[in-house]
Amino acid sequence: MPTYTAPVKDMQFVLHDVLKVSESGIPGYEELDRDFTNAVIEEAGKLSAEVLAPLNPVGDAQGCVLENGVVRTPQGFGDAFEKVKEGGWNGLDLPEEYGGQNMPYVLATAVGETMVSANMAFNMYQGLTHGAISAILAHGSDEQKQTYLPKMVSLDWTGTMNLTEPHCGTDLGIMRTKAEPQDDGSYAITGQKIFISAGEHDMAENIVHLVLAKAPGGGAGTKGISLFIVPKFLVNEDGSLGARNGVSCGKIEEKMGIHGNATCVMNYDGATGYLIGELHKGMRAMFTMMNEARIGVGLQGYAQAEAAYQNAVAYANDRLQGRDVTGAKNPEGAADPIIVHPDVRRNLMDQKSFVEGARAFTFWGAQLIDQAHRSEDKDAEGLVSLMTPVIKGFLTDKGFDMAVQAQQVYGGHGYIEEWGMSQFARDARIAMIYEGANGIQALDLVGRKLAADGGKHVMAFFDLVKSFIKENEGEEALKADFLDPLKAASKDLQAAGMYFMEKGMRNPNDALSGSYDFMHLFGHVCLGLMWARMGKVAQAKLDAGEGDAEFHRTKIATGRYYMKRQLPATATHLARIQSGGDTVMALEAANF
Repeated sequence: MPTYTAPVKDMQFVLHDVLKVSESGIPGYEELDRDFTNAVIEEAGKLSAEVLAPLNPVGDAQGCVLENGVVRTPQGFGDAFEKVKEGGWNGLDLPEEYGGQNMPYVLATAVGETMVSANMAFNMYQGLTHGAISAILAHGSDEQKQTYLPKMVSLDWTGTMNLTEPHCGTDLGIMRTKAEPQDDGSYAITGQKIFISAGEHDMAENIVHLVLAKAPGGGAGTKGISLFIVPKFLVNEDGSLGARNGVSCGKIEEKMGIHGNATCVMNYDGATGYLIGELHKGMRAMFTMMNEARIGVGLQGYAQAEAAYQNAVAYANDRLQGRDVTGAKNPEGAADPIIVHPDVRRNLMDQKSFVEGARAFTFWGAQLIDQAHRSEDKDAEGLVSLMTPVIKGFLTDKGFDMAVQAQQVYGGHGYIEEWGMSQFARDARIAMIYEGANGIQALDLVGRKLAADGGKHVMAFFDLVKSFIKENEGEEALKADFLDPLKAASKDLQAAGMYFMEKGMRNPNDALSGSYDFMHLFGHVCLGLMWARMGKVAQAKLDAGEGDAEFHRTKIATGRYYMKRQLPATATHLARIQSGGDTVMALEAANF
């Protein structure tokens, strides 16, 4: 059975040595000293390793069962959910007035990684709740906040997002779910939603659904969409639970992965709903949920890769097969462990360099969110908005690739269910699809985010890279291995942006045909920047004789691998982008 250990040391390195969180000046970050964050992450890691990880294969094998309208979760999930509740983990970064601890989002991100790596399907129950809480915090009335948030923060009640319908996913403007106004100010919600994660289950007293629907008078398209709170059980004035609402689970989807999470078809039959935010402004409220969810899904991509990588390393050190071409490393045994072979090393280095770079990138994104919210920094908000489709799209694409590569280390055993490696690949696969499929993320990046605020934020990113290179150009230890590759990759990114400006206005297909490559090009540059920053810190620690020298040498070697073996992919992506849209659009639909 696969195992998991929280990479606390690596997380601490990113938080304190690279991001220097306690010195950043962001309100609340002064509490994030090294001892405090270490204690929190270690405790989360213990829960993840000892409670959640052993349930991961259980959830995969048993799945969820729909019985008489009630979804039964896998054996052990309920007890584990109680332990998460008791620890107050869901409220770590939520307001104290509703029972949270008001810690920074960056710390919650580190904690979240441990739980996702240990058991992604289980973590989704509280993860969706957190997104719903954020939407109510941002757009709900004071009465709605007081009614729902304390119970949701404590996980006595959970939450969901209800967007997709059988005939529409991305194109929400054609949704059919209706909201009819009632005399008491509520709405009657009627329609069907699909792919609703944690839509029904047996671990909470109530489930608070946030549902997009069309109310009269809004007009066609997305302008007519509003957002509604539709609880499974209506809530009485004293806060107690009342009658069952007109919402039910009609089916659980049979899925490729995340079997431990109930993916439901939800039927709304005149269910009582309450408008959240402004009428016909539901898309704005929905994006509060979606943006947080997309960062969380990007984390899922690399967190699954982290868990798969840990087990692949253990297997590679244990499995005996063949001899090292330079001489036997295990002369007393029948063969050497497969980790001696260069191609296995390549495979593992791909995984290690991606996961550690992705962690730094995601933690930096979380720090930008804290900076935006806690310091009311519009520039930080604009920069993380630009980065969101890159974090979601690039990290989930590559995270899935790395989970497959970890499976490959096992050879035939990786394809056999009892070894557990296929679950990481199957679970990671969904992250490329939900919360906006990755092709949509690429279109959002190129079609909306690049030009936002006159291109201010992408120019700020270029300046960030240029400034880092300029500030460190005198560091000879960094130049060839980190700075020069980063400079070349950044030039590729700028050239791609210029191509879109020159060609995209005349023929939008030239830009949109290259959007997916641009998202990956951007992702590589972001990880290149993260590795350059980590390389600089690790080298400085070595030069000063501080800390764990072996850890820092390993960090430099891993970063060097990424810069030399992965970052040059930017040139390939640029060439594809500059080939334009003609080759992509050449065939008539009938000729496919």
